[in-house]
Amino acid sequence: MSPVLFVTGTGTEVGKTVTTAALAALHTAPVAVLKPGQTGLAPGEPGDVDEVARLAGPLVHGVELARYPEPLAPDTAARRSGLPTLAPDEVAKTVADLADRFGAVLVEGAGGLLVRYDEQGRTLADLAAACRLAGVDVEFLLVAAAGLGTLNATALTAEALRHRGLALRGVVVGSWPADPDLAARCNLADLPSAAGAPLLGALPAGAADAPAFRELAASSLAPALGGHWDAEAFATAHRPG
Repeated sequence: MSPVLFVTGTGTEVGKTVTTAALAALHTAPVAVLKPGQTGLAPGEPGDVDEVARLAGPLVHGVELARYPEPLAPDTAARRSGLPTLAPDEVAKTVADLADRFGAVLVEGAGGLLVRYDEQGRTLADLAAACRLAGVDVEFLLVAAAGLGTLNATALTAEALRHRGLALRGVVVGSWPADPDLAARCNLADLPSAAGAPLLGALPAGAADAPAFRELAASSLAPALGGHWDAEAFATAHRPG
């Protein structure tokens, strides 16, 4: 059984959902996609797991454990709405059950790694640690922004994962611009050093609107994630003069 892959980001709006969808699209067997805490949506509105299923296709089994209407950190959103927060044991039980049933499980976090999920300050890292205590093998994939400032955020997230003994499989640029600036081009060489892990993909900006999403996913993610993207060739093609 493959490790459960937790997808986190260097912040909000960096492309976590489209990256999760790209990962799911490259599976040839059913894959479970779990969103522990969805914020910013009313009951009945399509959420991130619905977007993953839309992009990746019918093999996706989506699960959402908690939903809060305001677009805030899960802890703050739960407190303001009067709804219960997520318990790590509940998440671990769900992940273990999905791993038994599907083998392949993707868990998409909210915001960055250390966003609070409850009043005790527990984070996505703590949810992953609870899964590990339950006997589930877990790894992280970090979705990073392309441009200026991403190296610091990437290094901080990677350091937080190492401090907690959580494995980082690699980094994916969640939204590669059509016209990358100097910082973005240089970051292709520097992101692996900042993360202490390989660069495993770069999804183009606007990927969610691509007419052939699976083909785009395969060309944007490295073999370690099921695609055929070549990090060295991509960095060479975008090397600054």
